[in-house]
Amino acid sequence: QVQVVESGGGLVQPGGSLRLSCLVSGFTLEDYDIGWFRQAPGKEREGMSCISSSGAGTLYTDSVKGRFIISRDNAKNTVYLEMNSLKPEDTAVYYCARRKAGGQCAMIGGRIPVGWYEYWGQGTQVTVSS
Repeated sequence: QVQVVESGGGLVQPGGSLRLSCLVSGFTLEDYDIGWFRQAPGKEREGMSCISSSGAGTLYTDSVKGRFIISRDNAKNTVYLEMNSLKPEDTAVYYCARRKAGGQCAMIGGRIPVGWYEYWGQGTQVTVSS
């Protein structure tokens, strides 16, 4: 049974940092690319970053490029998202998900399509506020 569990969210002041974790089970993490997504109230879920199965390839959307860093430790079945210089507009529920079989970490039109991913966790809330 595939499971994806996000953690590490919380309340942080603008300019602060958080590190999110995505712990997976039920499949071999090193065989799959993984993406991080977020959904703010009243908005559609959007992709922010993805990482190749080996960790050698990473992509970021413009909204987080230069501030967020994605990484993975396949031995620990965990993918991370380090978030720096946080802004109030980063407030959202953050999710990780597995790239559908045969697919790679990629973007189209500057976006990481939500429909390319499967097995979503329950998400972790990130609130950026003073």
